[in-house]
Order: sequence, then C-alpha cells, then structure tokens
Amino acid sequence: MYNNAFFLGKGGVGKTTLSSAFALELARRGKRVLVASLDPAHNLGDVYDTKLAGKPKKIEANLDALEIDLGFWIKQYLDNSREELKTHYAYASTLNLDPFFDIMRYSPGTEEYAVLWAIEHIHCDLAPDYDLVVFDTPPTALTLRFLAMPTITNMWIQELSNLRAHILERRQTIGRLNPGSPVAESCVDKDDDKVYGRLGSIGRRLMLLKTLFTQKSFISVIVNPDVLSVSEALRIKEEMGRLGLPLSAVLVNKLGMGTNSWNLDSDLFGQLSFDVAFKKEGLRSIKDLGSIDIQNLVNHFLKSWKES
Repeated sequence: MYNNAFFLGKGGVGKTTLSSAFALELARRGKRVLVASLDPAHNLGDVYDTKLAGKPKKIEANLDALEIDLGFWIKQYLDNSREELKTHYAYASTLNLDPFFDIMRYSPGTEEYAVLWAIEHIHCDLAPDYDLVVFDTPPTALTLRFLAMPTITNMWIQELSNLRAHILERRQTIGRLNPGSPVAESCVDKDDDKVYGRLGSIGRRLMLLKTLFTQKSFISVIVNPDVLSVSEALRIKEEMGRLGLPLSAVLVNKLGMGTNSWNLDSDLFGQLSFDVAFKKEGLRSIKDLGSIDIQNLVNHFLKSWKES
C-alpha cells in the first residue's frame, strides 16, 4: 500500500508546486497528509505562505507541513557515529576525534545519510499520525544518491558482517588450540559480539528504508515541455530501474507555456502520464495552489491506494 509519495525531477520543473498541490487536494478530500521538504533550499513554506521548520505545522484541516533542517540531521548523524566508535572501540575514547569528524561533515555520503535518517524519523515517528506523507525532493543528483544508499550500503554491510563472522570463527579456533591466549578471553560468539550486532542493526534500518522506497511509495517524475527536463527524466528512469525502484507516473507540468509543438519522448510513452497546464497568472496564494488541475493524478493515486 502506498503511504508515501515522492516527486522527482530537474530543478525548476515544479516539484514543490505539484507536491504541495497534490498534498492539498488529498487533504481536502479528507486524507490526513504531511508534506515534507527534503530540499536544502526549501520553497515549501513560500508556497504555503508560512514559515516552516523541522516539526509539522498545521496549514489547514488535514494538512501539515515541515522542512527538514539538513544541518541538524548531519550533526545527528556525525554525533551518533562518534558515540558508536567510542562505544565499540575503547581505544577511540583516548583519541581526539574532532578533526576527523570535522572532515566527515563535508565528505561524500554524509549529506545523503543525513537525509535518509530524516526520512526514517518521519516514517517511524511522524507518519503514524497521517494517512500519507508527501516528499518534495532535492535536485536529481542528491535524490538519486539517497534513494540508492539503502541498496549500496546493505551490500557493504553484508560483506562486513561476513568478514566479522570469519574473524569470530578464527577466534574460536585459536581459543580451542590455545585456551590461555588473550584471544580466548575475547568475544567469539556472534550473538554476543557488539560489532556484529551493530552491523545487523544498521542493515535492518536500511532494509526498512529500501522497503519504503520500493514497495510503499508512489514515485513520480516531473518534466516540462522542453528537452533538458525530459533528458533528465530519462536518466532518472534508467537509474531507478537499476535500483529496482518503481516509476509510478510522469507529470508533464507547465503544458502550454510555449507555442512550439511538443511530444513526450518515446522512451517515456510506456509510463502513465498526467498533464498539468501552465498558469500564466502564477501562484500568489494557497487559493491559487488549489486551482491547479491535479485531479486526475489524485484520482489515480486514490484508486491505486484503494486497490493495494
């Protein structure tokens, strides 16, 4: 059953506009909806004409919104990593790890893991109070990286778990051959080994997120009637295919913005698609947001939701 909706696409195609309009329409049809912006450069509060933060704020009946504080989640991720290192490796408590973690703050992967743990928090701690969570995503590169993280990291976790199991088996062998050795007094059982247990715990957290992305999410990509956004949508579709992520729909936004003839790329023909007309007068209020023709998409989503 879909209880999450992600809106992907090139910067500027209208992810924030359509995700917020989608959430608004569902709320007005009686669904309890939380819409969350994952984009470091937030615009969700601008669309709803209110200041948002990391906790849900009421927009109107049945609709709450938040903007994650990426800096907060990066700090959480690094602080948790620091504590785990000190807990599982006693010698680390004697070292000054601050320079190492200062570098990690800007290292590849840190931002992606921070977004993942923010999604986990929303899913586990906030989502039970709602029927649906709608995610307004960052630009394509960051979005694809955090969507890929559960799959890629679980491959590492599996290999590290196998390596740790092999180390514990060797310890058992040494203990039998030389009961008086220091190794014989160390942990040799997987059930008691903190490192092996922690690897398993991380693996389970990542599997929860992988299941959320692959089985419990309606993922749509937004394009405009232009070559650049469609080219990026094709790359998104290809990468999602590699990750085993379902592409639920293609949304053609700002249709009619130009006068040139335009057709959806043939490689996207096989996808369910919905058209959203360009509003020349722009969006000035939440009333204008409610006038966006998102009805067909919402009808399809609710039908799929009911069937699942």
